[in-house]
Amino acid sequence: MRRRLWLIGGTQESRQLVARLPAFGTDATLVPAALLITVTTEAARSLYPPEWADQIWVGQVAAPQVDDFVRDYQIGAILDLSHPFAAQISCQAIALAQHHQLPYLRYERAAIEPPLKTWRDRRGRPGWVELAQFADLWQADYLSQERTLLTIGSRLLPHFAPWQTKSDLFVRILPSPPALAAALAAGFAPDRILALRPPLSPALEKALWQQWHITQVVTKASGTAGGEDHKQAIAAELGVRLLQIARPQVPYPQQTDRLDTALQFAIRYATQWCDDWRSAPSNSWLGTAPYRPI
Repeated sequence: MRRRLWLIGGTQESRQLVARLPAFGTDATLVPAALLITVTTEAARSLYPPEWADQIWVGQVAAPQVDDFVRDYQIGAILDLSHPFAAQISCQAIALAQHHQLPYLRYERAAIEPPLKTWRDRRGRPGWVELAQFADLWQADYLSQERTLLTIGSRLLPHFAPWQTKSDLFVRILPSPPALAAALAAGFAPDRILALRPPLSPALEKALWQQWHITQVVTKASGTAGGEDHKQAIAAELGVRLLQIARPQVPYPQQTDRLDTALQFAIRYATQWCDDWRSAPSNSWLGTAPYRPI
């Protein structure tokens, strides 16, 4: 029976894993059709090597479609390498794995430890502050009379629209039309928007904060891949307050922070179905299902 490994991607680590797959020699070489890579945006497709382009599904699976998705794409195992803050995607994948009795592994990049030695910002306040959720920003009024740089993506920007008249807000977003549209709709002036794909070099990050005279930065606990360690060092150097949003707590049934473990999971399951796919057309199967694109 033909089955596929579903790799939930869109992160740097998922790109690294996919790039390493062909390096395992003839016995472990994956037939492309045995692997399905999903990303939520068209821009994320460019993360992956060109030879895997035909195996990438772009979009978001709506809740009523998820069981059909598993059936129509013949999913046999799930490897979740989504962003640490993509909790809804992970919860959906866990529920699917449990309902269909599919092997599931969550790879989540290691978290950065809190600074061993904190600093004071230019107003004498603690320089590193951890917040349990985004709502704490406005409920505890961290934003008034500040020059705040948001490095949290675009999805939550509508919540900051009421604060445009109470605080000087700046935002760094992905270079995509939807992200830019969200920033503009939330009231960010064009000269307060920077569209760049992270991570930024420490030098560019520092220069940006200095150019905008930033007094505090709101960031996610995204780990080294999100530049979290660089932000801590720059904030301490410049006397900037760093407001860090904690990761969502998700009860993953099986989890690792070692990319080699995730790679072995991919090899173990996807290669089981390679022989069944060797006679399948290499570039025709993905476009036949009713979900792409969304």
